[in-house]
Amino acid sequence: MSISHKGSVLFAATLVRGHIAKFHIPYLQWFKEQGWETWVAAKNDYPDGVCNIPYCDHFVNIDFDRSPFSRQTLVAYAQLRKLFASQHFDIVHVHTPVGGVLARLAARNRRAQGTQVVYTAHGFHFYRGAPLKNWVLWYPVERLMTRYTDVLITINHEDYVRAQKFAHCHVEYVPGVGIDLRKFGSREKSPDVRSTLGVGKRDYVLLSVGDLIPRKNQAAIIRSLSLLPEHCRLLICGVGPERENLAQLAEEMGVSDRVTFLGFRNDIAEIMSVSDCLVFPSIHEGLPVSVMEAMASGLPVIASAIRGISPDLIENGKNGLLLRDDSPDAIAECVVKLMESKSMASEMATRAASDAQEFGIDRILGRETRVYNMGRFDGSAD
Repeated sequence: MSISHKGSVLFAATLVRGHIAKFHIPYLQWFKEQGWETWVAAKNDYPDGVCNIPYCDHFVNIDFDRSPFSRQTLVAYAQLRKLFASQHFDIVHVHTPVGGVLARLAARNRRAQGTQVVYTAHGFHFYRGAPLKNWVLWYPVERLMTRYTDVLITINHEDYVRAQKFAHCHVEYVPGVGIDLRKFGSREKSPDVRSTLGVGKRDYVLLSVGDLIPRKNQAAIIRSLSLLPEHCRLLICGVGPERENLAQLAEEMGVSDRVTFLGFRNDIAEIMSVSDCLVFPSIHEGLPVSVMEAMASGLPVIASAIRGISPDLIENGKNGLLLRDDSPDAIAECVVKLMESKSMASEMATRAASDAQEFGIDRILGRETRVYNMGRFDGSAD
């Protein structure tokens, strides 16, 4: 099957706002502009219930739950079976662990009729140093599901090497979903933006971007503030179940006046342009978009030395700083380094901006379309 064929394509993932809207609008746009009929199957997670997905012809709400042990899993699977029974898709591109498993299982009959199934693993739950339970649950599941997959896309080198050893389908390496280099390129600090965010001219602004969940480890950044000068401020962009716990921690640490929770934001590029560094002490990642966006923005990055960051994005001391561990002390140590050597920070940021060109949306979209052009592979299911 050639991508030049005008057909229908389905993007399936657990959440709309939490995944589709974040990462896949450019892909829907590309298919739409090529004359394809575009579908999205995901859970509507917008607080107000209004779900308008750009470049999407048909949206099907699927009651996914992130936990594979939820009763909703059976409900979601039944909904997907109904969708595939009533619609034929030329390409089904699935994402997220639970959504990816259920959609591939539901699509297996259609796949036998010619539907091409592509799965992007945005970071396997089993990785070097992962808890044993992650390996016990997810390794056999992901291995089995490659039998119902034509192309498995991995976004970091560790996953790519591992997948080649167990997959029963073709494996491709594509570094992420792509970032808008035109949007994340300006480092002109806007006084208006700083004042709107409550940031003073002399403040040193630490930025955190990501869901407020334990693995993002924003608590360590808050704790590090007590080890840093008073003019260090922390802006936290994101929503999630840890919001109240983090606010309480800031109170307990006596730094609540130096922490601002900005919630869900659509102006991350502007916020990055007035920040001094991105702090990203995450416990595990696939290939973090916020780190790539910061790099493209020329914003110095302090990040964990984990899969998807090292060596995929950051080379310590060259285009960013890698933490020796995920402790508040380690974070404070790196922040002080940047504050004390503006020339070093500038040199790293300049190199990071250059390195980020590899992750531009146009380049990544080109690699994705080559995957779609591959069509079915002999031996993709055995």
